[in-house]
Amino acid sequence: MSVPASRPWKRPAVNCRTRELEPAAAVGGPGGARLRGCRCTADRKDADVTVISRSPQDPDDVVLETAEAGRDAVLAAAARARTAYAGWAAAPATVRSAGLVAAADAVAGATDELAALVVREVGKPVTEARGEVARTVGILRYYAQAALLPEGDVLPAPDGRSLLHTRRRPRGVAGLVTPWNFPLAIPVWKAAPALAYGNTVLLKPAEEAPACAQRLAELLSAALPADVLTVLQGGGETGAAVVDVADVVSFTGSEAVGGIVRRAAAERGVPAQCEMGGQNASIVLPDADIDAAAAAIAGAAMGYAGQKCTATSRVVVVGDAAGFGERLAAAVESLAFGDPGDPKTALGPVISEQARDAVVDAVAEAEKAGARVLTGGTATGPGWAVAPAVVVDVPDGQRLLREEVFGPVCAIVGVPDVDAAVAEANAVRHGLVAAVFTRDLALGLELPGRLHTGMVKVNAPTSGVDFHAPFGGSKSSSYGPREQGLAAKELYTETVTVTITP
Repeated sequence: MSVPASRPWKRPAVNCRTRELEPAAAVGGPGGARLRGCRCTADRKDADVTVISRSPQDPDDVVLETAEAGRDAVLAAAARARTAYAGWAAAPATVRSAGLVAAADAVAGATDELAALVVREVGKPVTEARGEVARTVGILRYYAQAALLPEGDVLPAPDGRSLLHTRRRPRGVAGLVTPWNFPLAIPVWKAAPALAYGNTVLLKPAEEAPACAQRLAELLSAALPADVLTVLQGGGETGAAVVDVADVVSFTGSEAVGGIVRRAAAERGVPAQCEMGGQNASIVLPDADIDAAAAAIAGAAMGYAGQKCTATSRVVVVGDAAGFGERLAAAVESLAFGDPGDPKTALGPVISEQARDAVVDAVAEAEKAGARVLTGGTATGPGWAVAPAVVVDVPDGQRLLREEVFGPVCAIVGVPDVDAAVAEANAVRHGLVAAVFTRDLALGLELPGRLHTGMVKVNAPTSGVDFHAPFGGSKSSSYGPREQGLAAKELYTETVTVTITP
């Protein structure tokens, strides 16, 4: 797929984390263009362009213009997906496995192209972009094998001669709504298990990353039967329509929008899974290797400009918070900041002007309330860049301590003891991941049971997850079953209990 050159346009970018999906009384709108090898967006060729992707490091660079899918386009795509479902669900698992292997090979063969597109469209540093492509390939290969695993259990029959067993069957059409920050990996870690277990997929990607989704769809669809995977470009109305027609829903985005999704799914009685971010804490105990902790937290907080749901946004220090703040600020200042196309760069711009302003405003609010900014927090260039910020002595109740800012900023809080550290780490609505830095094995084993998060790292950064392990959080971070690993089967299939009597 060739990505179009820049075209003038005046509409400002939209931050997908807050406007991925909006409630709509009536859903409608124009259709869109069809991709080579797959049905993408809709069928109307005369639609006005409504989805515009701009490079965050050069907002004058328009990466892709495409049309938004309205309700009619979504309904038509869903009808085709249901037709394709009959054959895909009935296909032998070896056929579905082979399709995912072929898809993995196609993605691997396009590594350079995809990595460059991720850098251009969402500003991810090229080293991380290449890592995301490799992860995408790994996920496809993993679920190609997962499709061949046992699908149920044989249980003792009450009469001693019947066959009592369980098996799994796919849900139907899976509706996936995904964000921009991992424009390849997140769509695939949702779509790959859905496809492996026999579902068909409607994917509504973020408005900020349509080009990545389209190119990914081309590569995957070349390895799959027609209409098994459909990409539907658009904003809130398109996402709402996808949720309205799906048999199972998986969403990643903001807490507010996730609440809309889960309520809409519950009203229809369809299973849903929502990942809604984090406000993740790293606890640094007095016996920790301070320099190693500072280096790990700096990368976790600021890598990819803090635009990861697993990024560290709070550091809870037992003891000398100011001293650790100076170490962390030095570690942050040592990170290469600038052009995401440079292999040495650790963080570049944030995704949009609104995202940049949110970081700057949150730091300014904290400073006005009495916090000290040790480094960063100001808008800079090129594009929507903001200097990574470390802030200490943040008063309780400030946005930096209680809300997800989703940018390169980290707040440090000092507490007197371990119990206070646990209480502070738990004092937020979210509960995705936490980290503990300590040399004390007993505390390393104890604290994961006391922290109200779905994942806990000991002497490791909060960022980074393993695609073969369950992923998800507690409280407002997540709703529904876990993602990734074999846990994904719980969402995309249902159990059928079968009794066969001679």
